[in-house]
Amino acid sequence: MTSPRRTAVRRNRDADWNAWPVAEYLDENYRQTHPLDRGVIRHHSAFYRQFAPGGLARTLELGAGPNLYPLMLAAGASRRVDALEPSAANLAYLRGQLASGPEESWRPFYALARTLDPTLPDTLEEALSRVRVVPGDASDLADGHYDAASMNFVAESVTEDFGEFTALCAAFVRAVRPGGRLVAAFMERMPSYRIGEGPVWPACPVDEPALRAVFGPRTTGLRISRLAKDRTLPEYGDTGVLLLTAERPAP
Repeated sequence: MTSPRRTAVRRNRDADWNAWPVAEYLDENYRQTHPLDRGVIRHHSAFYRQFAPGGLARTLELGAGPNLYPLMLAAGASRRVDALEPSAANLAYLRGQLASGPEESWRPFYALARTLDPTLPDTLEEALSRVRVVPGDASDLADGHYDAASMNFVAESVTEDFGEFTALCAAFVRAVRPGGRLVAAFMERMPSYRIGEGPVWPACPVDEPALRAVFGPRTTGLRISRLAKDRTLPEYGDTGVLLLTAERPAP
């Protein structure tokens, strides 16, 4: 559901992310695998298959949220996955999943991931054992700390300000070392949105030209593809999903 028109542009700091509705968000999006999920998993699995098993010492999931499948996808290539997340609600969910075991609804996601990447560990629990939950946001990232970084439905879903969207994407690029690799997914042209009947959360509608304008000057090997709008998901006002891979250039 889209929001009414607003005169003031809301930025990331204007939303109460600690109150993110984890249960409602999971119910709407991740209790079963949707066509969108399968498309993202195929794309990201191909990205990670480029690396030798365990060939990446440390990778980043920027703004992990409560979505476990990007974390599990990295487990074949990465020896440690840092799930950076600012929201108290999302941090509690992630820590609970790692401490007590993942909910059963995540197992079909992992079964699909393993068919696409046989280098993944035998079990979902083993894959998630490589994850470390890290409280914080993009402002806490050190330059060049990671071999690879992933970001899924984050930069465009936390602000209405294109300048702030650009800054978040720039921090994402800088998080990897020169030559480090990037993989990401963005909601295409999504306006500010609601989860269930809750408050309106800020978002910045972006399209492929916008992503090229932001990432083109900052990366090499930029590739962008598109998934069609998934009609099995709630109506958030998006027109599809944009998938990105790139590399941070050498100095």
